[in-house]
Amino acid sequence: MSQYDYDLFVIGGGSGGVRSGRIAATLGKKVGIAEEFRYGGTCVIRGCVPKKLLVYASHFSSDFEAAKGFGWDVGDSSFDWKTLIGSKDQEIDRLEGLYEKGLNNAGAEIFRTRAVLEGPHEVRLVNEDRVVSAEKIIIAVGGTPNRMKQMSGWEHCITSDEVFDLEQFPKNIVIQGGGYIAVEFACILAGLGAKTTLVYRGEEILRGFDWDIRTLLHEEMVRRGITVICGRTLESVEKIADSTLNVNLSDGTQIQADQVLQATGRLPVTEGLGLEKAGVEVASNYSIKVDDYSKTNVDSIWALGDVTNRVALTPVAIHEAMCFIDTEYRGIRTKPDHALIATAVFTQPEIGTIGLSEEEAGEQYPKLDIYRAHFRPMKNTLSGSSEKMLMKLIVDSETGIIVGLHIMGEAAGEMAQTLAIAIKMGATKDDFDRTMAVHPTAAEELVTMYQASYHVIDGKRTD
Repeated sequence: MSQYDYDLFVIGGGSGGVRSGRIAATLGKKVGIAEEFRYGGTCVIRGCVPKKLLVYASHFSSDFEAAKGFGWDVGDSSFDWKTLIGSKDQEIDRLEGLYEKGLNNAGAEIFRTRAVLEGPHEVRLVNEDRVVSAEKIIIAVGGTPNRMKQMSGWEHCITSDEVFDLEQFPKNIVIQGGGYIAVEFACILAGLGAKTTLVYRGEEILRGFDWDIRTLLHEEMVRRGITVICGRTLESVEKIADSTLNVNLSDGTQIQADQVLQATGRLPVTEGLGLEKAGVEVASNYSIKVDDYSKTNVDSIWALGDVTNRVALTPVAIHEAMCFIDTEYRGIRTKPDHALIATAVFTQPEIGTIGLSEEEAGEQYPKLDIYRAHFRPMKNTLSGSSEKMLMKLIVDSETGIIVGLHIMGEAAGEMAQTLAIAIKMGATKDDFDRTMAVHPTAAEELVTMYQASYHVIDGKRTD
Protein backbone atom coordinates (compact mmCIF):
# COMPACT_ATOMS: atom_id res chain seq x y z
CA MET A 1 0.00 0.00 0.00
CA SER A 2 1.31 3.46 -0.94
CA GLN A 3 2.66 5.67 1.82
CA TYR A 4 0.99 8.64 0.09
CA ASP A 5 -2.67 9.68 -0.15
CA TYR A 6 -2.30 10.12 -3.91
CA ASP A 7 -0.03 8.89 -6.67
CA LEU A 8 -0.39 12.31 -8.33
CA PHE A 9 -1.76 15.59 -7.06
CA VAL A 10 -2.33 18.43 -9.52
CA ILE A 11 -2.54 22.05 -8.42
CA GLY A 12 -4.47 23.95 -11.09
CA GLY A 13 -7.49 22.96 -13.17
CA GLY A 14 -6.55 24.50 -16.50
CA SER A 15 -5.72 22.77 -19.76
CA GLY A 16 -2.36 21.30 -18.69
CA GLY A 17 -3.49 20.33 -15.21
CA VAL A 18 -6.73 18.70 -16.28
CA ARG A 19 -5.08 16.77 -19.12
CA SER A 20 -2.31 15.36 -16.93
CA GLY A 21 -4.71 14.51 -14.10
CA ARG A 22 -7.33 12.90 -16.32
CA ILE A 23 -4.91 10.74 -18.30
CA ALA A 24 -3.04 9.65 -15.17
CA ALA A 25 -6.34 8.60 -13.62
CA THR A 26 -7.30 6.57 -16.71
CA LEU A 27 -3.98 4.74 -16.31
CA GLY A 28 -5.05 3.61 -12.85
CA LYS A 29 -3.26 6.22 -10.77
CA LYS A 30 -4.95 7.72 -7.74
CA VAL A 31 -5.25 11.39 -8.66
CA GLY A 32 -6.35 14.49 -6.79
CA ILE A 33 -6.73 17.87 -8.47
CA ALA A 34 -7.47 21.25 -6.92
CA GLU A 35 -8.68 24.46 -8.57
CA GLU A 36 -9.51 27.64 -6.64
CA PHE A 37 -11.55 29.37 -9.36
CA ARG A 38 -13.22 27.37 -12.16
CA TYR A 39 -12.17 24.22 -14.00
CA GLY A 40 -11.01 24.97 -17.52
CA GLY A 41 -8.45 27.56 -16.57
CA THR A 42 -7.63 30.78 -18.38
CA CYS A 43 -8.26 29.39 -21.86
CA VAL A 44 -11.80 28.16 -21.29
CA ILE A 45 -13.05 30.60 -18.65
CA ARG A 46 -11.47 33.97 -19.49
CA GLY A 47 -9.11 33.49 -22.40
CA CYS A 48 -9.03 31.81 -25.80
CA VAL A 49 -12.56 30.42 -25.90
CA PRO A 50 -14.64 33.43 -24.78
CA LYS A 51 -12.32 35.68 -26.77
CA LYS A 52 -12.96 33.72 -29.97
CA LEU A 53 -16.72 33.92 -29.36
CA LEU A 54 -16.41 37.70 -29.12
CA VAL A 55 -14.25 37.71 -32.26
CA TYR A 56 -17.08 36.02 -34.16
CA ALA A 57 -19.53 38.60 -32.84
CA SER A 58 -17.29 41.49 -33.87
CA HIS A 59 -17.16 40.35 -37.50
CA PHE A 60 -20.87 40.88 -38.17
CA SER A 61 -20.63 44.66 -38.47
CA SER A 62 -18.26 44.35 -41.45
CA ASP A 63 -20.09 41.28 -42.78
CA PHE A 64 -23.37 43.20 -42.93
CA GLU A 65 -21.63 45.98 -44.84
CA ALA A 66 -19.95 43.53 -47.22
CA ALA A 67 -23.25 41.78 -47.95
CA LYS A 68 -24.56 44.79 -49.88
CA GLY A 69 -22.13 44.19 -52.72
CA PHE A 70 -23.50 40.66 -53.11
CA GLY A 71 -27.10 41.81 -53.42
CA TRP A 72 -28.21 41.43 -49.80
CA ASP A 73 -30.19 44.11 -48.00
CA VAL A 74 -29.80 43.25 -44.33
CA GLY A 75 -31.82 46.26 -43.14
CA ASP A 76 -31.29 47.93 -39.79
CA SER A 77 -29.13 46.10 -37.29
CA SER A 78 -28.26 46.64 -33.65
CA PHE A 79 -25.97 45.02 -31.13
CA ASP A 80 -26.80 44.01 -27.55
CA TRP A 81 -23.82 43.37 -25.27
CA LYS A 82 -25.81 41.63 -22.55
CA THR A 83 -27.20 39.08 -25.01
CA LEU A 84 -23.69 38.28 -26.25
CA ILE A 85 -22.28 37.91 -22.73
CA GLY A 86 -25.23 35.76 -21.66
CA SER A 87 -24.71 33.42 -24.62
CA LYS A 88 -20.98 33.33 -23.91
CA ASP A 89 -21.63 32.44 -20.27
CA GLN A 90 -23.85 29.51 -21.24
CA GLU A 91 -21.15 28.07 -23.48
CA ILE A 92 -18.43 28.53 -20.85
CA ASP A 93 -20.63 26.79 -18.24
CA ARG A 94 -21.11 23.89 -20.65
CA LEU A 95 -17.39 23.53 -21.29
CA GLU A 96 -16.52 23.75 -17.61
CA GLY A 97 -18.98 20.93 -16.99
CA LEU A 98 -17.27 18.81 -19.63
CA TYR A 99 -13.87 19.33 -18.00
CA GLU A 100 -15.21 18.21 -14.63
CA LYS A 101 -17.11 15.31 -16.20
CA GLY A 102 -13.92 14.07 -17.87
CA LEU A 103 -12.07 14.11 -14.56
CA ASN A 104 -14.91 12.38 -12.73
CA ASN A 105 -15.29 9.70 -15.38
CA ALA A 106 -11.55 8.99 -15.22
CA GLY A 107 -11.74 8.57 -11.44
CA ALA A 108 -9.85 11.68 -10.35
CA GLU A 109 -10.89 13.33 -7.08
CA ILE A 110 -11.86 16.97 -7.61
CA PHE A 111 -11.29 19.70 -5.04
CA ARG A 112 -12.66 23.25 -5.34
CA THR A 113 -10.12 25.02 -3.20
CA ARG A 114 -6.87 26.88 -3.27
CA ALA A 115 -3.98 24.46 -2.80
CA VAL A 116 -0.43 25.32 -1.70
CA LEU A 117 2.71 23.33 -1.11
CA GLU A 118 3.73 22.36 2.42
CA GLY A 119 6.70 20.23 1.38
CA PRO A 120 8.09 18.05 -1.45
CA HIS A 121 5.17 15.63 -1.10
CA GLU A 122 2.62 17.66 0.86
CA VAL A 123 -0.23 19.89 -0.34
CA ARG A 124 -2.47 21.99 1.89
CA LEU A 125 -6.11 22.28 0.79
CA VAL A 126 -6.72 25.79 2.07
CA ASN A 127 -10.53 25.79 2.21
CA GLU A 128 -10.53 22.49 4.09
CA ASP A 129 -7.49 23.38 6.22
CA ARG A 130 -5.93 19.95 5.85
CA VAL A 131 -2.82 18.52 4.27
CA VAL A 132 -2.70 15.61 1.82
CA SER A 133 0.36 13.80 0.51
CA ALA A 134 1.31 12.71 -3.00
CA GLU A 135 4.14 10.76 -4.57
CA LYS A 136 4.23 13.25 -7.45
CA ILE A 137 2.93 16.82 -7.63
CA ILE A 138 2.21 18.90 -10.72
CA ILE A 139 1.95 22.69 -10.52
CA ALA A 140 -0.19 24.04 -13.37
CA VAL A 141 -1.65 27.25 -11.99
CA GLY A 142 -1.05 29.36 -15.11
CA GLY A 143 -0.64 33.11 -15.30
CA THR A 144 -2.49 36.29 -14.44
CA PRO A 145 -2.63 39.73 -16.09
CA ASN A 146 0.11 42.19 -15.21
CA ARG A 147 -1.83 44.99 -13.54
CA MET A 148 0.88 47.68 -13.81
CA LYS A 149 0.41 48.80 -10.20
CA GLN A 150 3.25 51.29 -10.54
CA MET A 151 0.93 53.51 -12.60
CA SER A 152 -1.18 56.04 -10.72
CA GLY A 153 -4.83 55.10 -11.04
CA TRP A 154 -4.25 51.46 -12.00
CA GLU A 155 -7.17 50.49 -9.75
CA HIS A 156 -9.58 52.20 -12.16
CA CYS A 157 -8.48 49.91 -15.00
CA ILE A 158 -9.66 46.46 -16.07
CA THR A 159 -7.74 43.54 -17.55
CA SER A 160 -8.63 40.68 -19.88
CA ASP A 161 -9.95 38.85 -16.81
CA GLU A 162 -12.74 41.40 -16.31
CA VAL A 163 -13.53 42.50 -19.85
CA PHE A 164 -15.62 39.39 -20.54
CA ASP A 165 -18.02 40.18 -17.71
CA LEU A 166 -18.61 43.93 -17.97
CA GLU A 167 -22.20 44.88 -17.20
CA GLN A 168 -22.15 47.71 -19.72
CA PHE A 169 -20.51 47.81 -23.13
CA PRO A 170 -17.72 50.42 -23.16
CA LYS A 171 -18.56 52.96 -25.84
CA ASN A 172 -15.14 54.58 -25.51
CA ILE A 173 -12.13 52.51 -24.41
CA VAL A 174 -8.37 52.97 -24.14
CA ILE A 175 -6.23 49.85 -24.38
CA GLN A 176 -2.75 49.86 -22.87
CA GLY A 177 -0.35 47.49 -24.62
CA GLY A 178 0.67 46.29 -28.06
CA GLY A 179 0.84 42.50 -27.82
CA TYR A 180 -1.61 40.00 -29.21
CA ILE A 181 -4.12 40.40 -26.36
CA ALA A 182 -4.15 44.18 -26.81
CA VAL A 183 -4.59 44.15 -30.58
CA GLU A 184 -7.20 41.38 -30.47
CA PHE A 185 -9.37 43.27 -28.01
CA ALA A 186 -8.89 46.49 -29.94
CA CYS A 187 -10.33 44.80 -33.03
CA ILE A 188 -13.09 43.04 -31.08
CA LEU A 189 -14.35 46.16 -29.32
CA ALA A 190 -14.05 48.36 -32.39
CA GLY A 191 -15.96 45.78 -34.43
CA LEU A 192 -18.73 45.82 -31.81
CA GLY A 193 -18.97 49.60 -32.06
CA ALA A 194 -16.64 51.05 -29.40
CA LYS A 195 -14.46 54.07 -30.06
CA THR A 196 -11.10 52.40 -29.48
CA THR A 197 -7.66 53.83 -28.79
CA LEU A 198 -4.60 51.62 -28.39
CA VAL A 199 -1.50 53.07 -26.69
CA TYR A 200 1.79 51.17 -26.89
CA ARG A 201 5.21 52.19 -25.63
CA GLY A 202 7.14 50.46 -28.44
CA GLU A 203 7.85 51.66 -31.96
CA GLU A 204 5.31 49.27 -33.51
CA ILE A 205 2.63 46.85 -32.32
CA LEU A 206 3.12 43.06 -32.05
CA ARG A 207 6.77 42.98 -31.01
CA GLY A 208 8.37 39.69 -32.02
CA PHE A 209 6.24 39.18 -35.12
CA ASP A 210 7.40 39.72 -38.69
CA TRP A 211 7.75 43.42 -39.54
CA ASP A 212 5.41 43.16 -42.54
CA ILE A 213 2.71 41.67 -40.32
CA ARG A 214 3.19 44.38 -37.71
CA THR A 215 3.03 47.36 -40.06
CA LEU A 216 0.22 46.06 -42.27
CA LEU A 217 -1.96 45.17 -39.27
CA HIS A 218 -1.37 48.68 -37.92
CA GLU A 219 -2.58 50.13 -41.22
CA GLU A 220 -5.67 47.92 -41.28
CA MET A 221 -6.57 48.76 -37.69
CA VAL A 222 -6.40 52.47 -38.48
CA ARG A 223 -8.49 51.92 -41.61
CA ARG A 224 -11.15 50.32 -39.40
CA GLY A 225 -11.29 53.41 -37.22
CA ILE A 226 -8.97 52.35 -34.36
CA THR A 227 -6.58 55.01 -33.09
CA VAL A 228 -3.14 53.46 -32.67
CA ILE A 229 -0.57 55.48 -30.71
CA CYS A 230 2.97 54.08 -30.53
CA GLY A 231 5.99 55.38 -28.65
CA ARG A 232 3.96 56.67 -25.71
CA THR A 233 2.82 55.35 -22.34
CA LEU A 234 -0.02 55.83 -19.91
CA GLU A 235 1.16 58.05 -17.08
CA SER A 236 -2.01 58.01 -14.98
CA VAL A 237 -5.74 57.33 -14.96
CA GLU A 238 -8.12 59.58 -13.03
CA LYS A 239 -11.77 58.91 -12.26
CA ILE A 240 -13.97 62.00 -12.45
CA ALA A 241 -17.42 62.70 -11.07
CA ASP A 242 -19.54 61.20 -13.83
CA SER A 243 -17.54 57.94 -13.81
CA THR A 244 -15.63 58.97 -16.91
CA LEU A 245 -11.90 58.27 -16.83
CA ASN A 246 -9.25 60.80 -17.75
CA VAL A 247 -6.28 59.01 -19.30
CA ASN A 248 -3.02 60.97 -19.26
CA LEU A 249 -0.30 60.01 -21.74
CA SER A 250 3.44 60.57 -21.46
CA ASP A 251 3.37 63.38 -24.07
CA GLY A 252 0.75 65.36 -22.16
CA THR A 253 -2.20 64.15 -24.24
CA GLN A 254 -5.40 63.50 -22.30
CA ILE A 255 -8.10 61.08 -23.46
CA GLN A 256 -11.50 60.52 -21.89
CA ALA A 257 -12.85 56.97 -21.80
CA ASP A 258 -15.45 54.73 -20.18
CA GLN A 259 -12.90 52.00 -19.56
CA VAL A 260 -9.14 51.46 -19.65
CA LEU A 261 -8.03 47.93 -20.46
CA GLN A 262 -4.54 46.95 -19.34
CA ALA A 263 -3.12 44.36 -21.73
CA THR A 264 0.54 44.51 -20.78
CA GLY A 265 1.48 40.88 -20.50
CA ARG A 266 0.88 38.13 -17.98
CA LEU A 267 2.79 36.92 -14.94
CA PRO A 268 3.12 33.38 -13.51
CA VAL A 269 0.86 32.81 -10.48
CA THR A 270 3.51 31.70 -8.00
CA GLU A 271 3.06 34.16 -5.14
CA GLY A 272 1.91 32.46 -1.94
CA LEU A 273 2.10 28.99 -3.49
CA GLY A 274 4.45 27.61 -0.83
CA LEU A 275 7.29 26.99 -3.28
CA GLU A 276 9.89 27.97 -0.69
CA LYS A 277 8.57 25.36 1.76
CA ALA A 278 9.07 22.64 -0.82
CA GLY A 279 12.42 24.06 -1.98
CA VAL A 280 11.25 24.77 -5.55
CA GLU A 281 13.43 27.26 -7.41
CA VAL A 282 11.84 30.31 -9.04
CA ALA A 283 13.31 32.55 -11.76
CA SER A 284 13.61 36.33 -11.51
CA ASN A 285 10.35 36.73 -13.48
CA TYR A 286 8.50 34.61 -10.85
CA SER A 287 8.22 31.59 -13.15
CA ILE A 288 9.06 28.09 -11.93
CA LYS A 289 12.35 26.72 -13.22
CA VAL A 290 12.06 23.32 -14.92
CA ASP A 291 14.32 20.97 -16.86
CA ASP A 292 13.74 19.54 -20.34
CA TYR A 293 11.11 17.18 -18.93
CA SER A 294 9.18 19.84 -16.97
CA LYS A 295 10.63 18.66 -13.65
CA THR A 296 11.61 21.25 -11.05
CA ASN A 297 14.76 21.01 -8.96
CA VAL A 298 12.69 18.92 -6.51
CA ASP A 299 12.43 15.31 -7.74
CA SER A 300 8.77 14.92 -6.79
CA ILE A 301 7.46 18.15 -8.32
CA TRP A 302 6.79 19.14 -11.94
CA ALA A 303 5.41 22.34 -13.47
CA LEU A 304 3.47 22.77 -16.71
CA GLY A 305 2.12 25.58 -18.85
CA ASP A 306 2.21 29.33 -18.33
CA VAL A 307 3.60 29.11 -14.79
CA THR A 308 6.93 28.01 -16.34
CA ASN A 309 7.05 30.94 -18.80
CA ARG A 310 8.22 28.82 -21.72
CA VAL A 311 5.57 29.21 -24.43
CA ALA A 312 2.31 30.55 -23.02
CA LEU A 313 -0.18 28.79 -25.28
CA THR A 314 -2.93 26.30 -24.37
CA PRO A 315 -1.83 23.54 -26.79
CA VAL A 316 1.70 23.82 -25.40
CA ALA A 317 0.48 23.19 -21.85
CA ILE A 318 -1.47 20.15 -23.07
CA HIS A 319 1.59 18.89 -24.97
CA GLU A 320 3.76 19.28 -21.87
CA ALA A 321 1.16 17.34 -19.87
CA MET A 322 1.22 14.45 -22.35
CA CYS A 323 5.04 14.42 -22.27
CA PHE A 324 4.86 14.11 -18.48
CA ILE A 325 2.44 11.18 -18.80
CA ASP A 326 4.66 9.42 -21.35
CA THR A 327 7.81 9.95 -19.29
CA GLU A 328 6.52 9.16 -15.82
CA TYR A 329 3.74 6.62 -16.39
CA ARG A 330 4.32 5.00 -19.78
CA GLY A 331 8.09 4.57 -19.61
CA ILE A 332 8.69 6.65 -22.75
CA ARG A 333 11.03 9.53 -21.97
CA THR A 334 9.63 12.44 -23.96
CA LYS A 335 10.74 16.07 -23.96
CA PRO A 336 8.26 18.80 -24.87
CA ASP A 337 9.05 20.13 -28.34
CA HIS A 338 8.78 23.92 -28.35
CA ALA A 339 10.16 24.46 -31.86
CA LEU A 340 8.07 25.64 -34.82
CA ILE A 341 4.83 26.30 -32.96
CA ALA A 342 2.11 27.79 -35.14
CA THR A 343 0.35 30.85 -33.73
CA ALA A 344 -2.83 32.70 -34.64
CA VAL A 345 -3.74 36.27 -33.69
CA PHE A 346 -7.49 36.83 -34.03
CA THR A 347 -7.41 40.42 -35.16
CA GLN A 348 -9.22 41.88 -38.14
CA PRO A 349 -7.63 40.87 -40.44
CA GLU A 350 -6.52 37.61 -38.83
CA ILE A 351 -2.89 36.52 -38.55
CA GLY A 352 -1.39 33.05 -38.81
CA THR A 353 2.32 32.43 -38.48
CA ILE A 354 4.85 29.66 -37.97
CA GLY A 355 8.62 29.73 -37.74
CA LEU A 356 10.96 32.70 -37.91
CA SER A 357 10.24 36.29 -38.81
CA GLU A 358 12.36 37.80 -41.56
CA GLU A 359 14.34 39.69 -38.93
CA GLU A 360 15.01 36.55 -36.84
CA ALA A 361 15.90 34.48 -39.89
CA GLY A 362 18.31 37.16 -41.08
CA GLU A 363 20.29 36.71 -37.87
CA GLN A 364 20.51 32.92 -38.28
CA TYR A 365 20.98 32.34 -42.02
CA PRO A 366 23.56 33.99 -44.31
CA LYS A 367 21.17 34.18 -47.27
CA LEU A 368 17.40 34.09 -47.51
CA ASP A 369 14.93 34.10 -50.38
CA ILE A 370 11.74 36.02 -49.53
CA TYR A 371 8.51 35.27 -51.38
CA ARG A 372 5.82 37.86 -50.72
CA ALA A 373 2.30 38.35 -52.08
CA HIS A 374 0.15 41.31 -51.00
CA PHE A 375 -3.18 41.26 -52.81
CA ARG A 376 -6.88 41.98 -52.63
CA PRO A 377 -8.76 38.68 -52.23
CA MET A 378 -11.66 37.85 -54.53
CA LYS A 379 -14.31 38.29 -51.83
CA ASN A 380 -13.36 41.93 -51.41
CA THR A 381 -13.86 42.79 -55.07
CA LEU A 382 -17.66 42.70 -54.74
CA SER A 383 -17.85 43.68 -51.09
CA GLY A 384 -16.04 46.92 -51.85
CA SER A 385 -13.52 46.38 -49.06
CA SER A 386 -9.98 47.59 -49.68
CA GLU A 387 -8.54 45.10 -47.19
CA LYS A 388 -5.64 43.08 -48.61
CA MET A 389 -4.09 39.75 -47.69
CA LEU A 390 -0.41 39.11 -47.07
CA MET A 391 1.34 35.81 -47.68
CA LYS A 392 5.04 35.49 -47.04
CA LEU A 393 7.52 32.62 -47.24
CA ILE A 394 11.01 32.89 -45.78
CA VAL A 395 13.37 30.36 -47.32
CA ASP A 396 16.93 29.37 -46.46
CA SER A 397 18.72 29.82 -49.80
CA GLU A 398 21.22 27.03 -49.18
CA THR A 399 18.79 24.21 -48.36
CA GLY A 400 15.51 25.53 -49.78
CA ILE A 401 13.82 24.80 -46.43
CA ILE A 402 10.99 27.13 -45.46
CA VAL A 403 11.99 28.59 -42.10
CA GLY A 404 9.12 31.05 -41.73
CA LEU A 405 5.57 31.39 -43.04
CA HIS A 406 3.33 34.37 -42.35
CA ILE A 407 -0.26 35.01 -43.42
CA MET A 408 -2.58 37.94 -42.76
CA GLY A 409 -6.17 37.74 -43.92
CA GLU A 410 -9.35 35.70 -43.64
CA ALA A 411 -8.84 32.18 -42.21
CA ALA A 412 -5.11 32.82 -41.65
CA GLY A 413 -5.17 30.80 -38.44
CA GLU A 414 -6.76 27.81 -40.14
CA MET A 415 -4.17 27.92 -42.93
CA ALA A 416 -1.31 28.23 -40.45
CA GLN A 417 -2.49 25.16 -38.53
CA THR A 418 -2.59 23.03 -41.69
CA LEU A 419 0.68 24.34 -43.10
CA ALA A 420 2.40 23.85 -39.74
CA ILE A 421 2.43 20.13 -40.45
CA ALA A 422 4.43 20.64 -43.64
CA ILE A 423 6.79 23.17 -42.07
CA LYS A 424 7.36 20.91 -39.06
CA MET A 425 8.27 18.10 -41.47
CA GLY A 426 10.91 20.31 -43.10
CA ALA A 427 9.08 21.28 -46.29
CA THR A 428 11.11 23.06 -48.94
CA LYS A 429 10.11 25.69 -51.45
CA ASP A 430 10.34 22.98 -54.14
CA ASP A 431 7.75 20.95 -52.21
CA PHE A 432 5.39 23.94 -52.30
CA ASP A 433 6.10 24.49 -56.01
CA ARG A 434 5.24 20.86 -56.79
CA THR A 435 1.90 21.18 -55.01
CA MET A 436 -1.04 21.84 -57.32
CA ALA A 437 -3.06 24.95 -56.53
CA VAL A 438 -6.70 24.87 -55.47
CA HIS A 439 -8.45 27.52 -57.56
CA PRO A 440 -9.98 29.94 -56.83
CA THR A 441 -8.67 30.30 -53.28
CA ALA A 442 -6.50 32.82 -51.52
CA ALA A 443 -4.25 30.01 -50.26
CA GLU A 444 -3.19 29.09 -53.80
CA GLU A 445 -0.83 32.07 -53.66
CA LEU A 446 1.34 30.02 -51.30
CA VAL A 447 2.10 27.46 -54.01
CA THR A 448 2.27 29.81 -57.01
CA MET A 449 4.96 32.27 -55.92
CA TYR A 450 7.71 31.05 -58.24
CA GLN A 451 9.95 34.12 -58.22
CA ALA A 452 11.54 35.49 -55.06
CA SER A 453 10.37 39.01 -54.24
CA TYR A 454 13.78 39.88 -52.79
CA HIS A 455 16.72 38.38 -50.90
CA VAL A 456 18.27 38.94 -47.49
CA ILE A 457 22.06 38.57 -47.29
CA ASP A 458 23.78 38.76 -43.89
CA GLY A 459 20.65 40.34 -42.45
CA LYS A 460 20.35 43.05 -45.12
CA ARG A 461 17.69 43.18 -47.81
CA THR A 462 18.79 43.16 -51.45
CA ASP A 463 16.38 43.37 -54.40
